[in-house]
Amino acid sequence: MRWLFGVVLSLFIFLSPSLIKSEERQLLIGLIPEQNIFRQMERYMPLSEYLEKRTGIKVRLTILSRFGDIIDRFTQRGMDGAFFGDLTGVLAMEKLSVEPIVRPVTPDGSSTVHGYIIVRKDSNINTVEDMKGKVIAFVDRATVTGYLYPIFYFRSQGIENIDEFFREYYFTGSHDASVYAVLDGRADVGCVKNTIFENLVKKDPSIGEELKILIRSPEMPDSTLCLKTSLSEDTKRLIRETLLSMSDDSEGQKVLEKMKIKRFIRASKKDFSPVYNMLKAMGLSVDTYQYKLQ
Repeated sequence: MRWLFGVVLSLFIFLSPSLIKSEERQLLIGLIPEQNIFRQMERYMPLSEYLEKRTGIKVRLTILSRFGDIIDRFTQRGMDGAFFGDLTGVLAMEKLSVEPIVRPVTPDGSSTVHGYIIVRKDSNINTVEDMKGKVIAFVDRATVTGYLYPIFYFRSQGIENIDEFFREYYFTGSHDASVYAVLDGRADVGCVKNTIFENLVKKDPSIGEELKILIRSPEMPDSTLCLKTSLSEDTKRLIRETLLSMSDDSEGQKVLEKMKIKRFIRASKKDFSPVYNMLKAMGLSVDTYQYKLQ
């Protein structure tokens, strides 16, 4: 019977959130500013409350004003993890010693995203050549869908120097801001992640009536929760399993619905292969890539 007691005790230690190290009873998770920061915080707050209720770990959220800031501020602010995007995820894994935990699946069943290059329908811009001398709005240097892919695409079209090709370019800081920049005429061309664009169109169909998609990028990883490798295995396992099982209970389903997510699935470094491949094809190194805005 002594061996049975040992097994039961081991299972209890494995499963009980109350036995997680005291310094990990609270986690600080960072959010990238994919959209208006207030909207972004509102979207993730129910998830942090759900995690706290299910795990007993208090989950605090902090949002950065720029995508690249999350790399620099991660250590400064003592973050334990973050929802990283396509390029920020690669930068974080290489620079911050974090590991992918889970990534979302959208209501249509997709677990990846892609970028759009958009223009107004009344702009008479139908080809890349028509963009010459125009104004383009990027999102941030630390995004694939909002910057790196468009640069990669323009190079494939023989445009090596965007300073010479476009009359002006600037960074909006969020995907929804790029959409509104084109919509309002502050930019002729915009770069945006498809999920943000499509959610905006659902809320306001007139956006889809006024804007058109010219170019679509290959599939890229969606916002992925990564946690510090130094966190205890029990903590990482508890967070992962709680998120993976959200779609199995009614309360979790309500939270996922608010976030416009169907469920979470396991994430791995392999998910980011398209980003690594694109950097390699462009002759760029993760170590030297200039993700900060100058």
